[in-house]
Amino acid sequence: MELALLLEYGWVLLLLIAIEGVLAADNALVLAIMVKHLPEKERKRALFYGLAGAFVFRFGSLFAISFLVNVWQVQAIGALYLLFIAANHLFRKLVIKKQKQESENNKKKSGFWGTVVKVELADIAFAVDSILAAVALAVTLPNTALPQIGGLDGGKFLVIFAGGLIGLVIMRFAANFFVKLLHKKPGLEIAAFMIVGWVGVKLAVYTLSHPELAILSEGFAKSFEWKLTFYVVLLLIALGGWFLSKEKNDGDIEKQEMIH
Repeated sequence: MELALLLEYGWVLLLLIAIEGVLAADNALVLAIMVKHLPEKERKRALFYGLAGAFVFRFGSLFAISFLVNVWQVQAIGALYLLFIAANHLFRKLVIKKQKQESENNKKKSGFWGTVVKVELADIAFAVDSILAAVALAVTLPNTALPQIGGLDGGKFLVIFAGGLIGLVIMRFAANFFVKLLHKKPGLEIAAFMIVGWVGVKLAVYTLSHPELAILSEGFAKSFEWKLTFYVVLLLIALGGWFLSKEKNDGDIEKQEMIH
């Protein structure tokens, strides 16, 4: 690979690690809430089944999407889905957080296998989130000299594969770090889902540049100007999330955890 190509792939991989980290932390929080009513032994078993399900669904999604990624309808669905989960998360976080917490407290708790089923259903949604975020970032990368896998250039496939694997590793080993970071700087979660939405915009631009649609010129999605705009806006969102997020002290975090 040429140096410029290596740098572009490396930058996308670093960005993917950050996005997968936040998604994995959010996923880990959801799973923790879903199983917290179970006894400790059953809780660990349910989380083990959840991790196994996450592995199966994530790589199933990866190999399915590798054959469908060049179909513009699939790209359009992916763009809309990423925009939806970003808007939905921000709406729930900023508008109906209190109402949701109250309703969750009043819910009837499921038994062990009922909880496992819910965890596996959540895993399917998490797998879709992860793979679509990786696809949106990888699909506009330049092609490499590597052989195709499915319908994808080998280099792009490896980036998406790495994204899925990184997400699983973070869910298993590093989720606690990201959870603590998000508790300490809650504005990062809002910024992260704004980034997911912005990645959805990137996939939408790529879709509109597809030859079968040609709403935008085919070269626009791969142009230097668009790539520069995308990364500058993304960097501004990330920096805004970091510097504008009010940092909580340890006492505030402990109080919040006691409430949950």
